[in-house]
Amino acid sequence: MRAILKRVFPGGPSGWIVFRHRDFRLFAASRVLSGIAFQMQAVAIGWFIYDVTRSPFALGLAGLASFLPVILCAPITGYVADTFDRRIVAAIAYGVQTAASALLLVLATWGTGAIWPVYLLVIMIGTARAFATPAIQALLPTLVPRELFSAAIAGNASLAQGAAVMGPAFGGLLYALGPATVFAIAGFGYALASFLIAATHSRSEPHAVRPPMTWVVFTAGLSFIWSQPVMLGAISLDLLAVLFGGAVALLPIFAAEVLQVGPLGLGALRSMPAAGSVVMAIMLATWPLQHRVGRRMLIAVAVFGLATIAFGLSTSLPLSMACLFVAGSADMVSVYVRQSLVQGETPDGLRGRVSAVNSVFIGASNELGEFESGMLAGLVGAMPAVVFGGLATICIAAAWARLFPALRERNRLV
Repeated sequence: MRAILKRVFPGGPSGWIVFRHRDFRLFAASRVLSGIAFQMQAVAIGWFIYDVTRSPFALGLAGLASFLPVILCAPITGYVADTFDRRIVAAIAYGVQTAASALLLVLATWGTGAIWPVYLLVIMIGTARAFATPAIQALLPTLVPRELFSAAIAGNASLAQGAAVMGPAFGGLLYALGPATVFAIAGFGYALASFLIAATHSRSEPHAVRPPMTWVVFTAGLSFIWSQPVMLGAISLDLLAVLFGGAVALLPIFAAEVLQVGPLGLGALRSMPAAGSVVMAIMLATWPLQHRVGRRMLIAVAVFGLATIAFGLSTSLPLSMACLFVAGSADMVSVYVRQSLVQGETPDGLRGRVSAVNSVFIGASNELGEFESGMLAGLVGAMPAVVFGGLATICIAAAWARLFPALRERNRLV
């Protein structure tokens, strides 16, 4: 097995040396805590909304409420990440999410059962994440030496995805004690994450002069991505693949009606994509990709589509979990390549704005994908919507192989 892995992931088991760096450990711990908190909260919010409304449209609106702040704030969030201390920006954003968790706790304990306040708090959480994401992504390359950059991405991803495995499982389990319990623990996780990220030390140079607040400065990240065909192809491929192929928003429907496994089963289902991601991330951290990275990304997206189709057709909990596991593993390859290209080939002074644009694309693929899935499921049903999404993903991978030959022929990450 080791010989096979070495052929698939050449480079040797050297990636974990990155955890010897104190600042990276603090950063990774903060990401784990915030990831667990977010995933727990997502399970509780999704099940609460569907339990009250029994409507896929309501689930889709939650995804839209989470995405809108990302796209509306993108020019500002990138500017903030490139102008102010990225550690403090992320710490404040986690603090806002702590406050949102506290308000969700109040709502779950003393609320009237109305759904619209939940949407307002989802917008609040989405706004905080819109500021946190580019700051965090731009901060990561400044915490370790450049030769450990790819290992830092894979190592951080493995821990973040590990949190995404534990978070839904904890959320589904604790929901049996009531949504208030989930929101209280999530708030504590965000508060601790805020403290840890503020304690890191960045290697980047402080900005002596703040860039002017002009449209050209705000859109510099988008202009840079547009000038890089490989980066543009990787980001847009990931965007469309998850936009059409993501089935996460519909998991409450599959858990309640197709598989009939309840909130605990929903937590298990939500954990499976992250479980596949963390296994793949560990492999990538141990055996980093060094050759034919573009082709492997395209193949991974096609595998993601096939796994999505199989999940949509499944009526068995073990098979459904296996399909989501494979989908998560394939998605991690795409994430690894995309993040390495975005963060490795962007000048430090532009990393915040480029990361903000990247966040819009990824937010569109996740939250807007949830909206698309909810709307389509409301029209044709959950199972046909998921199958259609998987087919669309495979077609997109084939089309991108022809539209972006530079991405297809890309050999190395950095």
